[in-house]
Amino acid sequence: MTPPQSHDDDFPWELGIYDAHCHPTDTMAVVEQIPAMKTTTLTVMATRAQDQELVAQTAESINHSKDYSQRQRVLPSFGWHPWFSHQIIDDTTSTTPRSKEDHYTNVLTPSPASDPGFIDQLPTPKPISTLLSETRQYLHRFPASLVGEVGLDKAFRLPGVWTTEEISSRDEGLTPGSREGRKLSPYKVKMDHQRAILKAQLELAGEMQRPVSVHSVQAHGVVFDLFKELWSGHEKNVLSRRARDKQKDAEGALSGDEDDDRQDTKSKETKKDVPLPFPPRVCMHSYSGPVEPIRQFLHPKNPSDVYFSFSAVINFSGASTKKVADVIKALPDNRILIESDLHVAGPQMDDLLEDVARQICELRGWELRAGVKQLADNWNRFVYG
Repeated sequence: MTPPQSHDDDFPWELGIYDAHCHPTDTMAVVEQIPAMKTTTLTVMATRAQDQELVAQTAESINHSKDYSQRQRVLPSFGWHPWFSHQIIDDTTSTTPRSKEDHYTNVLTPSPASDPGFIDQLPTPKPISTLLSETRQYLHRFPASLVGEVGLDKAFRLPGVWTTEEISSRDEGLTPGSREGRKLSPYKVKMDHQRAILKAQLELAGEMQRPVSVHSVQAHGVVFDLFKELWSGHEKNVLSRRARDKQKDAEGALSGDEDDDRQDTKSKETKKDVPLPFPPRVCMHSYSGPVEPIRQFLHPKNPSDVYFSFSAVINFSGASTKKVADVIKALPDNRILIESDLHVAGPQMDDLLEDVARQICELRGWELRAGVKQLADNWNRFVYG
């Protein structure tokens, strides 16, 4: 991880700094530091069975604390991360596996059928219908909450069985359920299973009209294809410049010089009582892909507004810095977010957010105060529409 840079000029915290994606509930001992942080709001992600209620309790305790001002310090997000998608059983099909062993044999590759010790240490899978019901309850409990962290990951391998040495050296301060230093197994979650779990959660976000935070590693094309499927039939009606000019001339108005593919203000409206199958707004968290896919995500016909967030931890380290710089320079001003993606709250999280905000302002050629204000406006628009 690139250490936070030291800076001489004052940073305008008073304009509002919003962490679009973080995991402080992975280290509950430092959650109590959140009220003293400089950051305005942390968008806190849930990822697995062990942290859904922790995220909810953290939001309630911090936001209702006497030490906290009128602003909402913790914005909770509820979802199932692709690293844990194997723990969900798809009970919506007629071919639902009958046993735990059948389920894990079906969704993992290579098949762990000849490795019963590995299967034994995995949890009993949760039905996706139960997951969706629980998530829906959290979303009702927190009317401003998001769906996240969800997504796809082609690179991730499951941790192996705990060894005696790993157990003895385990950090008791970490919330259980993550890798926690274990060696990796050869097993991955099949992409079609990850996709089914993601699709169900995106449809729930559409039903509840909540933004989503999406994890995508080596899977940007698959993620976009899934969104394209959900968007199908709901695309915005756009007009080329020529068609728009002809329409304006017919209406007795002067032709303008706006960019091509502007949304037609007379496009059809979706009936409000019919739930949409896609979220209204999407954040591609710690976006690590090249420039080309962002053009697909930002096409004006897409009915979801797509944002891209960046972190010092993931994006500004080593060889990836040049690629992310090109992406940030290519994005529209109003679709950029910042995040820490950090598992501990407190000064380190503040420092990382200041660092990434400064780097983005430099890359975009923004004056610092104007850039921080732009990033704050972007987060508020992503969250609240």
